[in-house]
Amino acid sequence: MSRVSLLSTALVCAAGAVALAACSKPADPPTATTPAPGAAAPAAGSHTFNDAINPADFAEHVKVLASDEFEGRAPGSAGEEKTVQYLEAQFKRMGLKPGNGDSYFQTVPMVETTADESTELKLDVKGQPRSLKFGTDMVVGTRTGKSEVKVDGSDLVFVGYGVNAPEQNWNDYAGVDVKGKTVVMFVNDPGFHSQDPKLFEGKRMTYYGRWTYKFEEAARQGAAAALIIHDTEGASYGWDVVKNSWSGAQFDLPAKDDPEPRLPVQGWITGEVARTLLGDLGHNLDDLYRAANKPGFKAIPLQAKLSVDLKSQTSEKSSRNVVALLPGAKRPDEAIVYMAHWDHLGNHAHEADEHGGASGGEPHADTIYNGAIDNATGVAGILEIAEAFARQTPPPDRSLLFLAVTLEESGLLGSKYYVAHPTIPLNKTVAVINLDAMPVIGRARDMTVVGFGSSELEDLLKTAAEGQQRVLHAEATPEDGFYFRSDHFNFAKAGVPALYAKGGSDLIEGGVDAGRRAESDYRDHRYHKPGDQFDPSWKLEGVVQDLDALYGVGKVLAGNEQWPNWYEGNAFRAAHDKLMQSK
Repeated sequence: MSRVSLLSTALVCAAGAVALAACSKPADPPTATTPAPGAAAPAAGSHTFNDAINPADFAEHVKVLASDEFEGRAPGSAGEEKTVQYLEAQFKRMGLKPGNGDSYFQTVPMVETTADESTELKLDVKGQPRSLKFGTDMVVGTRTGKSEVKVDGSDLVFVGYGVNAPEQNWNDYAGVDVKGKTVVMFVNDPGFHSQDPKLFEGKRMTYYGRWTYKFEEAARQGAAAALIIHDTEGASYGWDVVKNSWSGAQFDLPAKDDPEPRLPVQGWITGEVARTLLGDLGHNLDDLYRAANKPGFKAIPLQAKLSVDLKSQTSEKSSRNVVALLPGAKRPDEAIVYMAHWDHLGNHAHEADEHGGASGGEPHADTIYNGAIDNATGVAGILEIAEAFARQTPPPDRSLLFLAVTLEESGLLGSKYYVAHPTIPLNKTVAVINLDAMPVIGRARDMTVVGFGSSELEDLLKTAAEGQQRVLHAEATPEDGFYFRSDHFNFAKAGVPALYAKGGSDLIEGGVDAGRRAESDYRDHRYHKPGDQFDPSWKLEGVVQDLDALYGVGKVLAGNEQWPNWYEGNAFRAAHDKLMQSK
């Protein structure tokens, strides 16, 4: 899952977002058109798969995809080749057809950029020099695709939350020209830190709170660089996640495939660095938080300048979405899409950190970011659902498209590319159901709908959940912005009704307290860390219920002529209505 965004995350991270991969990569990594010799992975050993969704089959898929052999499934690596070959083998075994013409693969062009981690940000603070170090004090990168980017003596400007939202009557850039300057801003949006329900959506993060938006807006304003001040609560993850996510190779779509404006330099600084820097400039960080949360905030020029010579290794490569089709028996031109991202963060053999990375004294430390929960579980989920549809009697009237996308951890890029180049026209895409980081903590009395209250797909899910004696509710931490950190978001922006749901936290064994503890344990100890590995002690009865419910939503839609819409008042309804007019 993108950081948000990290977005990986999302994650992401994220997410956009940026992804991680090893600095020490194989020479000539595989691309979509040049498979790596001997890299193909066999179908899951001698395991015999069942027709129905079941925990043993689910576990087998996760064990394979999250194994050390797959090296953390980084795009452009040998781990990608093993992953996509495994998925193709599974879809072929089920009898599904290629989903992109005569191919199971959709090539996604990408630019790989690896920043030199010896890079320092040079600051002139009221005439006094200061240097910020990569990883410890800050992280930076470039989306330009250039091997060297220089910013020299750029004036710093504090722009609050970096938000320009006309419908909210809010513009942090009002009255200030930031062309060629470096903007410094907070993460999240004004409603979060103030906990004011009247600002934006209060505790719930809006898209304006996503770090990806902030860099996009800074680029639109003409800034030379942008730095986000990290805080754990506002970002919903610690500095270690930021550092991990911005280290190593970062991926992006080529500029020709993504016309949005791009910053020469973008990144984060730690909250501690920001507090010290702003204090030396005569500003108190806490006072700035209060000021930036008030309507009418005015940007504050800072008596400081930034210079950086950012060198990066760059190359143009490609990755692959995997696309498989089960044609409908009566209306094959109309499709329901099940999707999950297959990519994760790769092997960080170059890295040393306190969370299990390698160091000089620990030659055997774990450096593979296996991504078992994030997101081998989601990929295993769509494979299980695909198996159920492939064996369904009678067969579905509408088509089912199973889409395993790449580059989610880099800012939802694989899904972004697919939405721009769909193999089923978007106005013939009935709905999208996204699986990302499925809970493996046992049966629950509830299901979480991320972005609860969005579309009529929730009505169908409610019926399926009630059949399991479960209830639906919103995510417990809407301030984390998970709705914007996973791949369904690109479909939503295009108007296609999208559902992102998973098991809840009110566990049959232990209740809400046990569920929340399990969620916190994952977030604190495994999310975007080498510890995200398959565990044979997982309690998989709950995830099977989740998959049954999500399969039920698609089964209803695949067997009728319903075209679900977003609920009245939802921001994506107008895009959907326009999309349907083009049918």
